[in-house]
This record gives sequence, structure tokens and C-alpha cells, in this order.
Amino acid sequence: MAPRDPPPPTPTATPGPAEQPALPARAETVVIGGGVIGLAIAWNLARLGKSDIVILERSYLAAGASGRNGGGIRQQWSTELNIRLMQESVALVKRFTADLGINVWLRQGGYLFLARTDTERGFLEQNAALQQRCGVGTRVLTPAEANEIVPELDVSGFAAAAYNPSDGILFPWPFLWGYADGAVKLGARLHCFTDVTAIDRPPANDAAGDFTVHTSRGAIRAHRVINAAGAWSPEIARLVGVELPDRPVRHEILSTEPLKPFLRPMVSVLGTGLYFSQSMRGEIVGGVSIHGDRHTLAMGSRLKFLTTMARALCELVPQFGEVQVLRQWAGPYDVTVDGNPILGEPPGLPRFYLCCGFMGHGFMMAPVIGKYYGEWLAGGKPHEIFDKWTLARFASGQLAKETFIIG
Repeated sequence: MAPRDPPPPTPTATPGPAEQPALPARAETVVIGGGVIGLAIAWNLARLGKSDIVILERSYLAAGASGRNGGGIRQQWSTELNIRLMQESVALVKRFTADLGINVWLRQGGYLFLARTDTERGFLEQNAALQQRCGVGTRVLTPAEANEIVPELDVSGFAAAAYNPSDGILFPWPFLWGYADGAVKLGARLHCFTDVTAIDRPPANDAAGDFTVHTSRGAIRAHRVINAAGAWSPEIARLVGVELPDRPVRHEILSTEPLKPFLRPMVSVLGTGLYFSQSMRGEIVGGVSIHGDRHTLAMGSRLKFLTTMARALCELVPQFGEVQVLRQWAGPYDVTVDGNPILGEPPGLPRFYLCCGFMGHGFMMAPVIGKYYGEWLAGGKPHEIFDKWTLARFASGQLAKETFIIG
């Protein structure tokens, strides 16, 4: 969850709280949440001619999970739907510079997943077979073969690995800025430091009536509202009387001093949730799961994470014992019980759209989710994700669990 290299100048300068422009009285679409998901939807809507959009961000751009992640983007998943979506998302990222005019520094060095047990090896083999049927070049490797890709790993305790060379890493900040700048250039209006405090539903006797979104800087009427507030999405949904099942979980990450470049893939360990990669500048950047954490929006760093991460890294790469940690930080995962997001309109509340619950993977899914949301709201046929990932599935129990949710 974090930026990895020195940021280029932001293309969309973000005025401070006192310099924000006045809110318009009305917009066709109000997007709540200026993270990469909300901005990707806004850009896709605007490029399709629906540019009467206002984006409301409670803080500065990249303040939440979009600016605090590891930048990974992969096609190794356990369900065909997610594999297909991420194939398309990777293709869209490869066009990002041409489409939006900013370099996100995509590096396709692959993802290398390591398995300690025979059960985990079976998991990798089953998923790799599905990925291969979808056209993803995943291979299941022996520990010795994994060592050929990353010789520094101590693989003595592992049973197998899975590697797809076309997975990769990109730099989060220009990814976010690119969508923001692109949406604004097409006519969308971005308002940072604007906290949503209340939402009035349309009058019961007026099916075509507007929502009224109250903020810390005034009110704005909207024909439709998109809740893309990530870990804060349940708070926004409660303002219209909707309860969401996604919950925030603190996820911590660290960055070391720069090392001579040696690591091409993102490396991840099944079971522990350890993942790490090397930035273009040489830092080792990664995180690890801390089991038993309660739901919280508290994002402070902890010694418990630092010691857990240090032990896990040094066990896997003994040379890391001599490396200094420069900083650590936290960001919010937006967690659902089945590992999939929540999309579409809640029952009984048309034109209030949900786009939340992406675990730690909203960043890498943003291009394809933004595309299909934009096409649907611009009048196109809805993609199957809007039927599968509804809020109603939690009440009906019709859950299709995604189990490949680390790294």
C-alpha cells in the first residue's frame, strides 16, 4: 500500500481547504470519494460525454488507500470472473500513458507466490490450471525453479511456487493523478477537503427527483450519487439509511533503505500474507497480515507490525537482516466476507450506486471497474459484475468466494 518512487509533479494541482472553488448548485452525478475508483468512474463517464460530474473528496488526493498501497497489479486469481477482469485491467494500464498522458511506470516483473504445504501447493495448481485456460501464463514451479527467478530466497521450507511473468507493479500516485486530471480536463469538477455530512433522499412522490448532498462546504443536488468512499463507504451509506457489510481493516506496510536492484517480481507467501517488491529506486516495500485485528479506521503504525514483518522478511531472505527500515505507515482495507466488492444500486434506492468493498484490490481493479461503471451509467448494457456483486447477495447467501486475496 504505498508510493514507491519520487512523484512527478501532480498534473492537477489540488488547492488547499481555503482555496477550493464554490460548489455548484446541482450536478447530474456526484461521486463521493476521490480515490482511484471514484476518479476512474468519473473519467470514464466524462469520456463518454457525461461530464456533468462533481467529485467530493474529504481530504487531499491520495490521502486514503489509493495513495498507501504497494502498486501491484496481477491476473492470478481463483475465479474466472476476476481473472478475466484483471486481464482487461492490465491491458488498460498498458494504454494508460496514451489514454491519459501520464506515465505510471508499469513494470511487468511478475508475481511469485510461495506455498509451504501440500494443501497450498494444490491450491496453486488448481488456480494455475484455471488461469491457463483463461490465457494467463502462470506456471507452477518447484522451489528450485523459484530460486532461479529470485536466487536470494531461502526456499528450504516451501513445497511449490506459482509465477506469472505478466503481472506487475505500477506507481500509485500518477495513476490517481492521471484519472483526476483526465476527468477534470473533460469537464468534471473536483472538490477536495469537502466532507459529506448528510444526504437527503429524493421525495417519495418524485421518482425522478434529486438527492441533496450536504457537505462541510455547502449542499449540492444530484440526479445520481456514487458511493466510492472505500473504507468510509458504510458511513456514507448510513446517511441514506443503507447498511453495508464491508468493514475497514488496518493494513500496514514498510519501506527500507535503497538496495542495489535485484528483485523483479512481487513475492508473496501463502498463509502469512507476506508480500514485498523492490521499487525502481531500490527500496524493499511490503506488508504482512496481522491476524485478529478488529475493524478500525485508526491508521497508526505499530511495533507489532514492524517485528512481524522483519521476522518474516529475514526468514525468507536472510540478507535482509542487515537492511534498515526507513518508514512504515498504514492504510485501510475495505473488507467483505466473500472477498468481492459491492456494486450497483441497493434494493429500493435507485440512482444511489455502490462501488466499495474491494479488500486491498480496488487499486488494481480500478481501470476495468471504472470502464464498466462508466459504460453502464452512460446508457450501455450493464456488465455481469453488476448482477453478481450486488448488496442483496449477502442477505440471500449467494456468495462466490474469492480466495486469492493477498499481495
